[in-house]
Amino acid sequence: MNRIFSPSWPGAIAAIAITLTLAFGVHRASRAVTQPNAAPLRLGTTGAFVPPLEAAVAEAKKQGLEVKLVEFSDWVTPNTSLANGDIDVNYFQHVPFLENAKKQGHFDLVPYASGILNNVGLYSKKYKSFAELPEGAQAAIANDPVNSGRGLQLLAKAGLITLKPGVGYKATRDDVVTNPKHLRIVEVEAVQLVRAYDDADLVQGYPAYIRLAKTFEPQSALLFDGLDHKEYVIQFVIRPESHDDPRLHQFVDIYQHSPAVRKALDEAHGHLYQPGWEL
Repeated sequence: MNRIFSPSWPGAIAAIAITLTLAFGVHRASRAVTQPNAAPLRLGTTGAFVPPLEAAVAEAKKQGLEVKLVEFSDWVTPNTSLANGDIDVNYFQHVPFLENAKKQGHFDLVPYASGILNNVGLYSKKYKSFAELPEGAQAAIANDPVNSGRGLQLLAKAGLITLKPGVGYKATRDDVVTNPKHLRIVEVEAVQLVRAYDDADLVQGYPAYIRLAKTFEPQSALLFDGLDHKEYVIQFVIRPESHDDPRLHQFVDIYQHSPAVRKALDEAHGHLYQPGWEL
């Protein structure tokens, strides 16, 4: 397997044009064999999504498609690297996160195909129910504009706060209308939330990262957000000019339909995910 770890992977890599007659659509490609001299597909991701992608990379190699998996340690560099042409596709974000990144970074990036929908939960090391939370309890949520909104939606679903009508995932702490327990809502980098579990009274948690950290049980959340918000389906994201790249068609088909990949998804995420392409 070709796997590279890089927090930034600077420098541009020359793009190689590939001509191949297509006989399939974006979301359901036939199992065409990539030309032997085709350049490897460079796929950027973050730690939580690596194991199933590794299974897809192995299956792709059996079909003659070489894929280089590049693991990033943050949620900013994958889009910067994609926009700069250092990778061909990334897989770690949902559409709301992408739209916010495009606005902030002026990136010309588009979703290409659906991946999985992850459950996100509210966890507590100290308390077994929301009713037990004391006055002024500390609740840790993500600090990026989109996932903090998702955390606030979870707090609202739990009945701990109410939000202004219609704010959805764009909610901020300024949109909190009522907070009966006077929760102290603090914001933490999303990939670091698992570390806040020991200190905060309540923490927004991502089961895949919790499973990687091996510090507590991913299924132990007091509440999950469930499948209420399909906008949170993780996407394969590309530059627009890559839309007809046959390597992408082939790899996405493998990821979505290979039994080996589905097994790896089940092992990585348990029952806390849903195939987004089936929703």
